[in-house]
Amino acid sequence: MVIEIAPEKLKLIAAQKEDENWEFRSFLKTRIAGEEVDSLVHKLYKDISSQIDCKQCANCCRECSPVLHDKDITRLSQGTGIPVSEFIEKYLKEVENDYVFNQKPCPFLKDNLCTQYSYRPGDCRSYPHLHKKGFVFRLISVIDNYAVCPIVFHVYEELKKELGWKKKTRPGRMPTYG
Repeated sequence: MVIEIAPEKLKLIAAQKEDENWEFRSFLKTRIAGEEVDSLVHKLYKDISSQIDCKQCANCCRECSPVLHDKDITRLSQGTGIPVSEFIEKYLKEVENDYVFNQKPCPFLKDNLCTQYSYRPGDCRSYPHLHKKGFVFRLISVIDNYAVCPIVFHVYEELKKELGWKKKTRPGRMPTYG
């Protein structure tokens, strides 16, 4: 398997496969047991993430808006040496009662590295969240991250292969799945 990591290529492929990815999402939600999917996703994640150096990409730091909880803000404030109130004013904005960074890319991204890595938010520590249980309950965010993260992209594509899923369209009929 060739591991593609170029963000511009992932976005292009994601756009081309948008309908297919939503159909596969429906298939996963209705036809496969969640525990089976979790087990397979965890195995694929372990294998694929070992082949990708996130420091070569860092696209998540350019594209994502992690939610920062109070403990994240406190930790980052300590890491930067800026008082919490100033940190919030300088780097954050409130969106629907949550705090997120007020700019993209992340203000702490420099040369594809996080300058506050030891203090990074929980959402960043957990990204791309494929190690968690309940994959089928997070499929909308998975599809969103498919165009952002090479790991998510390749796990989703390999999951299609592992489950033997193929989009089959016959003239005049709805797609069927094999």
